[in-house]
Amino acid sequence: MIDIKAKLVRADSAIYATGERVECLIEFTHRVFPDEHTASQSGNANEASPENLAWASAQLHCYRKTSYSHSSTGDRTAELTEMIGRTALDAVTQAPGEVIVATKPKILFCDLRLQRGETKMYFFNEFVPRDGPPTYRGHNIRYFYKITIATQRVKSKVQTLTVPIRVLPIPIISRPDELPVTVETNEELAPTNPFLEKREISELEISWHHLKNVTARRAPKFYRISNKRGFVGRFCLFKPAYKLGEDIVGSLDFGQCQVRCVQFSVKLQQQELSIRPQPVQNQQLQSQSQSSAGDDVSSMNSFDMASIASGVVADNLHKSATSGSSRDKDAPEPTGKLSTISTSHQVCYATLQTQVVVPIPLHVTPTFRTDLVDVRWRLHFEFVTTTLMDFGIPNPEFGELKAPAELPVETMVWNLPVTIYAANPLQIYSPNQTFNMLIK
Repeated sequence: MIDIKAKLVRADSAIYATGERVECLIEFTHRVFPDEHTASQSGNANEASPENLAWASAQLHCYRKTSYSHSSTGDRTAELTEMIGRTALDAVTQAPGEVIVATKPKILFCDLRLQRGETKMYFFNEFVPRDGPPTYRGHNIRYFYKITIATQRVKSKVQTLTVPIRVLPIPIISRPDELPVTVETNEELAPTNPFLEKREISELEISWHHLKNVTARRAPKFYRISNKRGFVGRFCLFKPAYKLGEDIVGSLDFGQCQVRCVQFSVKLQQQELSIRPQPVQNQQLQSQSQSSAGDDVSSMNSFDMASIASGVVADNLHKSATSGSSRDKDAPEPTGKLSTISTSHQVCYATLQTQVVVPIPLHVTPTFRTDLVDVRWRLHFEFVTTTLMDFGIPNPEFGELKAPAELPVETMVWNLPVTIYAANPLQIYSPNQTFNMLIK
């Protein structure tokens, strides 16, 4: 029997970013159990023959499992099938999903012979494609990555071992001229020592640098909250972009209000908007509506990090989603599938100022967009207001101040979009395990 074990080199976290290198150790062992060893000693010498494996390969696959009906997958499947090759494994049949991204298979060995108790170890490394989607488990669609290790014994079928990994999206810099500018800037700041080796800066490092600047930039924005009865309060959001694991911190000011807020709740919600192909006759109407309302979706999809760092994208996104003049009020805003991740609730009848802290978990998927789904994040506010400003006589000289038996209240909701980016995978603790397969 041959025992195959696979373990990622990064033991503390099985999470990788797009464009990052995945490293895996694969071990092949000719395992001998005690009952087989006894039988081989009592039998002839042919039973002690070595095990022979014809070949073994490893590659990275991204699968998509969805309930959407799409017609543009035939060409992609044919392309991937041609790239994988007819003599290699059929990755489509190895997992319940459709292969949308596949790296070229790397041959580990050919014609491997293992004696009893002998072990051979191989090293596999591959870059996660930059244009691939992140790992996502949604309502109607799923994206997941697996390292597929395939091997075949002589005169036997192909057997596979899969190692799942989690992939986080890193925005791609849309301006190619930023790469040489950053390199030249770093060279000018470096010490002029001829004996120092010049290290090339990768595109992934530049993306991490831009992403750090975007999420660390503080740009407070104030929002006036009011309903048909008057002014309720003012909300301040200190920055519009966050990373996984951070807290969304804001402040609410109820001073000089015309309508008293009894209590409020803030929910961090994830929106899953399906993107389906529309008929040709409706494309002109859609383009006209987008030009009048502002294409905030395209601004989020472009991932122009320089524009985000300057605050242009964040300003346009917040203006288009919060102001009533930039969007048609009669047209319903698409909500898609909603998932509430975290909630903050406070009772604030006699409160002038308070703060809002909503944590962002590490296991969620950041903002991203593909050809079938658009995943966004928002803060969903629910305010319970009343026109009763005071409870009876303020500061009574004797007795106690009692609340009324009934309180006329109204509920109002408000949605504020936020952008969530990926965190450094090394900061997310997710220990991986050893995956093994036994070939009899």
